[in-house]
Parts: sequence; C-alpha cells; structure tokens
Amino acid sequence: MIEIVRTNAHHPDFIELVKDLDADLATRDGAAHAFYAAYNMIDEIKYVVLAYENQRPTGCGALRQYGAKTMEIKRMYVVPQKRRTGIASRILLELEHWAAELSCIKCILETGKMQPEALELYKRKGYVLIPNYGQYAGVNNSLCFEKEIQNR
Repeated sequence: MIEIVRTNAHHPDFIELVKDLDADLATRDGAAHAFYAAYNMIDEIKYVVLAYENQRPTGCGALRQYGAKTMEIKRMYVVPQKRRTGIASRILLELEHWAAELSCIKCILETGKMQPEALELYKRKGYVLIPNYGQYAGVNNSLCFEKEIQNR
C-alpha cells in the first residue's frame, strides 16, 4: 500500500531521495548538470510530498511558489525499482491538490529532454508544452510545461 505524506524540505527522507535524484540527473545531464543544480536547491521549498510503500520512502515531489497564483513543481523522483507503478502519478496529483488548496490556479515545471519517463508522465497527466520560462529560456535541453488546476 502506498502512503502519501505532506511535509517540508527538512524531512530526512526527502533529503535522501533528493541525493539519489541528483545522482541520477548528473548521469543524464552530463556537463550541463552544474547549471541545473544551481536552480534545484531545496532551501526555498516549503511544500514536499513523500510516497512510502511498506514504510519505505519510494518517491518525492515538491512545490515552490513561482507567482501569486502559480506553483512550480520541483524535485519529482521515484526510486528506479518502483517506476511505472503509479507512484509518480499519486505524488503529482497530491502536489496539484496542495497547490489548489494554496489558491493557485496553475502549476508549471521544467524537465530535461533526457528524462523520457518524466516527459511521458507530464503529457499523460495533462501538462502542455510552453515556452521555456525564467532561467530555462534559451536552454536547448529543457522543456517547460504547465497545467491549469482547479480549486478543490
């Protein structure tokens, strides 16, 4: 059974999952990893979702305020042996619900072209491609998406 927990960026399980995520991204992004790492610090993150299976942390995701009514989805990760089991979808849905509870109307995110699992997930969950925003403008390896959410 999967348990979804809301917490913050100081949670030790989140910190450990982010270390695994960063190691995975360093392999995928190669030399570009240093650029992305500068924008993925967790110190500005207040809203974190953790997924547990049998009390073991299996995935995470986070929200960072981007604008008055917009949240940016950050730090999405599921341990490799649990991918394609629906955990990422559950985390993403919980993040969307939380953003709506915080009176946001839209979620945005950036992911890399070298992350086909993420691209598939976001497209399947209704995220649409938008021009690259902020620090990702003009970055060839980045793809940015958005989804309008409803207040629940």
